[in-house]
Amino acid sequence: MIRKKLNRSLRISRYVAYKETLIDVREHFWSFLGSFIGIGSIACIQNYFLPLNDTVFLIGSFGASSVLIYGVIQSPLAQPRNLIGGHVLSAFIGVTVCKLLPDIIWITAPLAVSASIVLMQITKTLHPPGGATALIAIIGSEKIKNLGYTYIFFPVLSGTLILLLVALIFNNMTPQRHYPVHRK
Repeated sequence: MIRKKLNRSLRISRYVAYKETLIDVREHFWSFLGSFIGIGSIACIQNYFLPLNDTVFLIGSFGASSVLIYGVIQSPLAQPRNLIGGHVLSAFIGVTVCKLLPDIIWITAPLAVSASIVLMQITKTLHPPGGATALIAIIGSEKIKNLGYTYIFFPVLSGTLILLLVALIFNNMTPQRHYPVHRK
């Protein structure tokens, strides 16, 4: 009986390890290309169109969003509602906490992230990089903090819209990839 269970567990673990390590070159190609163009577009805008304004347009949480929307496009956390809603709501929370509370990092940082998580859960827009977007509003440079509520629209909303547009194009270029996923 124990031997049978061990053999079964071994077969299952081999299958899982095998399935998890399969390499799909086409999938990796489209993930790479989409994320390269998405992040590259935002970086290009910052580098070529905004250098005189010294504006921050490329924020770290966009990298994490790229992993989701180009790499695991089937995930509920990668869908457009989550991408946009998660970032925008979290940016709002982060800016609000930054404005209302004194600059005590051990209070403001966890409060912004935690409140963002709860708001995303309530609104069904959970997107893990949103927590980083809230945190950036708290710990970001003075340029970020000086944006105030503008941070929500520029760079957060505009950047997520660029990432979404690129994801809609590159994730639907082949018959094997479909984005967004329509769940019943």
